[in-house]
Amino acid sequence: MATDDEIREVLSGVTTATLTTILLKKGLRNVWMRGAMPLNPGRGRIVGRAFTLRFVPAREDLATPESWSSPKSTRAAVEAMPEGCIAVVDAMGITDAGIFGDILCARMKKKNVAALVTDGVVRDLDGVLGTNLPVWCAGAAAPPSVAGLTFVDWDQPVGCGGVAVFPNDVIVVDNDGAVVIPAALIDEILELAPEQERLESWIMLQVNDGAALPGLYPANAENKARYEEWKKQFVKQ
Repeated sequence: MATDDEIREVLSGVTTATLTTILLKKGLRNVWMRGAMPLNPGRGRIVGRAFTLRFVPAREDLATPESWSSPKSTRAAVEAMPEGCIAVVDAMGITDAGIFGDILCARMKKKNVAALVTDGVVRDLDGVLGTNLPVWCAGAAAPPSVAGLTFVDWDQPVGCGGVAVFPNDVIVVDNDGAVVIPAALIDEILELAPEQERLESWIMLQVNDGAALPGLYPANAENKARYEEWKKQFVKQ
């Protein structure tokens, strides 16, 4: 079984687009989290284990400012986040109440949380950007979470952007969004992903040299043979 360091090393060189293709071939079509896009594009690719948080619709007796001091609060959840994790927050796609603001994001950054991913929004946008915490979300809104959401738990299965995410699944984020890799498949994906990236890099070289797409993408037997010859030189280098 691969270590977390090995997972990060390999997958930091694999695009989320490539991962969705590989997972599709494995029968998984629903792995890209809708609404979770980079708040500040250009942060590169980030890989980490999922630490999940879950909101449900606001209920007036529970979604109150007093709830922020509850043992089951977003504040307590932040303190439970391990270093290097990616916080995945199920906000049910609600976009008119910010799940986290600058103070919580600053604390996550201090705890070396790798990134925040949500199908909801953040608040205190300028402050959140100032924390330098990488965030993938659906935008920003001024109202606090309790205006539209009730926080219920962490480290449980969640649905983020219509995708099932379990604690310790592997999350990969880049400019194309956020993708989940089921923990049970990670070793297999680590074997397949670098080869897929290498093949597509070779195909791009052929396209840049003027090659036509039929028989190249996907590669027919002749082009597969050409690729294997190129790969021998690539691996030697």
